[in-house]
Amino acid sequence: MEQERDTDDFLMYFILMEKVPVGNRTMEPGKLCYMSEESYLQRVSGDHNPTQSLNVHFLEEGAMVEVDVNVLHPLMRRQAALLLAITNPTERLSCFLERGLLDQAVKAEVGQRVLVEHEHKLYPAFIHYVGNFLDSSALLPPIYFGVELEGEGEGRGKIDGTYRGVTFFKCKQNSGLLLPFNKVIFSGAAPSDSLGSPSVQTRALNPVNQGDKVSFFVDDKLKRGLVIFNKMADGYVEVLPEDSTSSTLMKIPLDSIVKEEITSGRAPGAASMFREQKSPNDGKLKEELLARNLEVDSLVQIQYKEGEMAYGIIRWLGYLPQIEDAMAGVELEEDKGCTDGCWQGRRYFCCGPKRGIFVKLKACQPDTRFLASKDCEPKSLEVEGHNREEGYRIPGKVPPLTGSSAVDILQGDMKGIQGHCNSCYMDAALFSLFSCSSALDSLLFKPASHPDKEIQRTLREEIVNPLRKIGYVSADSVMMLRHQLMQESQCPSFTTSEKDPEEFLNLITQRILRADPLLKLQSRDQGVQECYCYQIFIEKQQEMTVPNVQQLLEQSFHHSHLKLAEVPSCFIIQMPRFGKDYKMFSKIVPSLELDVTDLLLDNPRECIVCGQLAVYECSDCFKDDLLSQQGLKQYCALCCQQAHSHRKRKHHMPLPLRIPDSFLQSQGTGKIPRETLELFAVLCIETSHYVSFVKYGVEKGSWMFFDSMADRYGSENGYNIPRVSLCPEVATYLASPLKDLVNQNPREMKGVAKRLFCDAYMYMYQSKRMALYK
Repeated sequence: MEQERDTDDFLMYFILMEKVPVGNRTMEPGKLCYMSEESYLQRVSGDHNPTQSLNVHFLEEGAMVEVDVNVLHPLMRRQAALLLAITNPTERLSCFLERGLLDQAVKAEVGQRVLVEHEHKLYPAFIHYVGNFLDSSALLPPIYFGVELEGEGEGRGKIDGTYRGVTFFKCKQNSGLLLPFNKVIFSGAAPSDSLGSPSVQTRALNPVNQGDKVSFFVDDKLKRGLVIFNKMADGYVEVLPEDSTSSTLMKIPLDSIVKEEITSGRAPGAASMFREQKSPNDGKLKEELLARNLEVDSLVQIQYKEGEMAYGIIRWLGYLPQIEDAMAGVELEEDKGCTDGCWQGRRYFCCGPKRGIFVKLKACQPDTRFLASKDCEPKSLEVEGHNREEGYRIPGKVPPLTGSSAVDILQGDMKGIQGHCNSCYMDAALFSLFSCSSALDSLLFKPASHPDKEIQRTLREEIVNPLRKIGYVSADSVMMLRHQLMQESQCPSFTTSEKDPEEFLNLITQRILRADPLLKLQSRDQGVQECYCYQIFIEKQQEMTVPNVQQLLEQSFHHSHLKLAEVPSCFIIQMPRFGKDYKMFSKIVPSLELDVTDLLLDNPRECIVCGQLAVYECSDCFKDDLLSQQGLKQYCALCCQQAHSHRKRKHHMPLPLRIPDSFLQSQGTGKIPRETLELFAVLCIETSHYVSFVKYGVEKGSWMFFDSMADRYGSENGYNIPRVSLCPEVATYLASPLKDLVNQNPREMKGVAKRLFCDAYMYMYQSKRMALYK
């Protein structure tokens, strides 16, 4: 008996190739539609003339439209489901026209290794899941790929395989993503590795791999060495000579080397086993480590190539097969390496691709840049009772700086937090949150257990307290915190790579210090959601050329159907920009005061017409500026009736507001209280570098600007100079009429004001009243 077919097996899917007018709107190219197989056959068969149009249903709109058959291209069901995961029709059509990527996506399956595009970078990944994660009851559920980021991408994801309470797969914490197929590269091989290519032919003729021992002649003298870089596609390898006392590599042509085989009478692998069983704490290695003042996690520099220095962190110490000398596995600051921590197929440590290198321990020297940052700082930074060897550990509770004391302690060079090794995201975030605000001080003193207690102590006594008391935090104090975060998060790149500020804040508040969520958001569909930062999502509107933060927040809450379940003590808001390159608005005006009264759930609100107690809210009136310029609109019963008697608003559906009984009993129709938050810091980004603006006093001009890498002392052996400068010019532009800001050329703005208005990444607001309850 023939197996019964599913209902949607009888459906035919199409992608729209050209615009189609439908009444007063247009169906854009890239839209997906369908019709039943039976209707299609009836339409194209029969005695009448061949059909010129088809009655199709559009998947996303649900509308049935008669469409010219020539602008429709048929799709297999799986193709349509994959394309449906791409929400932008233009991008969807472009991906369809490429076809090669779509064909690969159709064949992709769980267990496949891929590359994924995330945060404008490519990361290696592993497919754990292929399918839908939204509404499985939909006629055509879109297909996504659930992947686990690996290597440098580890820890840079969003989930651990669970989304909205449903587990689709399991992976490491914050290493999973659910992506449409256009964010995935399914072919792991580069074009040059195709069959018959020079690189493949070279490997076949001369199979030399990383870690192999080789012999070669230099000036008629036979030498031996170890292959470090495999450049066979270019006709050579880079070798570390056995007699070398540094880490300088030699470039040797392939036709000049001979691979050495193990000719010892021992059983295969015996030498390897003997070497690997040696402990990193054996006598010889221990003596060398003590002599060089090095250990795992030490910052080192290596004479990489002639005239070139490389810097990194020791991740592993010990012995490698077939090598007599003690070796170090180093994670480099830049992509100058040849491994991700593996040697001859075995993993010794983890790092990003091309970030790792194995060198002789005797070739490693302490990073002189880092030493200089401690030895060459001005004498004025010496604090009684705190010498440099011990670091600036200041116990107790030190209040945040305000007014003239903030200027006296913080202003100048070698002030703020010293930058080092891609730390600017953390430096700017810490300075913003703690220099002049106590919004998150509860994190510093809440009960914690080991090892969280040690991270909390480092944050409090070696970063926040020194910043507030002496106005300076050295790079080694921040590096200590980064080491601790690296160990707790199990993310090996935390001490070398740049991260996103929100990633750092979520890690330290949620996963480590386990603080209560800063925000409680009430969603129309999902109930209360808790989070620590809020990302603004809106559709760009032509009339909003230079918006302020208040407008953007109201637009975003309206767009996402959100309300605040309670007044937050600290409200951290990310601007509508994507990565470090694309930003939705060329300028954004900081709102010094953020009024959240109308964003609160179950909170008394004013009628926008008469000012009395509002009892209705109308979401449909949001963009109607005839009655009021503000976005959110609520009315008393009488004004609501009058406003919606207009023919343009008769179809609106106002919803009743819930008014707290306590307010009705105590005040009734009295004055409606306003709930406001004050801006205390803005974190900005320009060309991958984060800086900070901080409001340090009540006066309009009380603004200071912080850059952890504002200047540098010396060249490669020097150190970064952090700087805090006053920027009262910011107040001048904040007081300017909007039309002047719209026409203002950013390059002509005085001082650093341009960076505040044009490069804002994250705004930080506080409610001092609510902070008393935290």
